Amino acid sequence: MTATDRSLELINVAAQAAADKLAHDIIAYDVSDVLSITDAFLIASAPNDRQVKSIVDEIEERLNKELGAKPVRREGDRDARWILLDYVDIVVHVQHSEERVFYALERLWKDCPELDLPDDAKATRGKAEEHAKREEAVAEQAGELL
Repeated sequence: MTATDRSLELINVAAQAAADKLAHDIIAYDVSDVLSITDAFLIASAPNDRQVKSIVDEIEERLNKELGAKPVRREGDRDARWILLDYVDIVVHVQHSEERVFYALERLWKDCPELDLPDDAKATRGKAEEHAKREEAVAEQAGELL
């Protein structure tokens, strides 16, 4: 079994929305062969809690506006470290960069087929690592100034 056309449509709109809000490392997996509860996972991350929430809000708004889709469940809002949007056909995970590294969802789903995403979403690959290097350089410069 493969992800339905509806699931792919939801994934693509959600991925573009995440990319538009500068999410890092957007990736999607077809999990329909291993899970009976959903067709696909979309995973994205951001370097701070505020951006995690902003990405989730944009995804939710765009899916509702463009496709009339509303999540049946939204979890993780309180801390905004890992927010999950469950649309039944797809599940969206937006994680703080630290949680993304710690939980390594890609490692869990690496045997599932990766779904093709819009070019803007593909262009986010490696952004978390770039951001971490920039932050490290800024911290080093600040230390030198003291």
